[in-house]
Amino acid sequence: MPTELTVRGSHTAFQRPERGTVHVTLSLQGPKPQPVYDRVVADLEAVTASVKQLHDPERGPVTWWSTKHVRTWAERPWNQDGKQLPLVHHAAVGVEVKFRDFAALGRWVSQHVAVTPGFTLDGVVWALTAANRQDLERAVRTRAVQDAARRAQEYADALGLGTVRPVAVADAGMLGNGLHAAGGSGPAPYLRMAAAKEGGGSTELELAPEDIEVSAQVDARFVAE
Repeated sequence: MPTELTVRGSHTAFQRPERGTVHVTLSLQGPKPQPVYDRVVADLEAVTASVKQLHDPERGPVTWWSTKHVRTWAERPWNQDGKQLPLVHHAAVGVEVKFRDFAALGRWVSQHVAVTPGFTLDGVVWALTAANRQDLERAVRTRAVQDAARRAQEYADALGLGTVRPVAVADAGMLGNGLHAAGGSGPAPYLRMAAAKEGGGSTELELAPEDIEVSAQVDARFVAE
């Protein structure tokens, strides 16, 4: 009677990112709504003008960008003595800019941190291009299957059995038999969000791209005589 072996194979690869998407918020506040709104709109026009000078979908350094709608709201804050203060008016707008040239990304951010009031860098999402992401994903899945086959054969060899033969392969957790689905709470594959670090009062920002980690797990069932 053949012996059944169920194993989980895995593989992880790392690759340098190819794109960095800057997430920026332009926001100001003040006692009157119109001046706050007008200043944020003016800052937005200045920021988008600088982006348009760099934008080229094929060659970069900016390959894509977008802006949100300007939001306005007001609040009446409280001081430490429990007294309600006059209204404070706010205006804010989000901007996203995708760079393929990371040196240009750093220069652009540093420029606006220095001269644009209310410019806040929320973070940078490092990513791969769609084509290379698919290639890397395919390679990692292949290596995960190969790892499962190696594990199964090692078990068979330890039991003095012959060559194993695959009978089922599935994403992790789909074969049952007490194996739990793979999961995690980390960033999505192919994307990493990294906040900029500002040091020593300088406008030079540390924007070091992090390697993209791509992992795959598969469950496989083999039989050996």
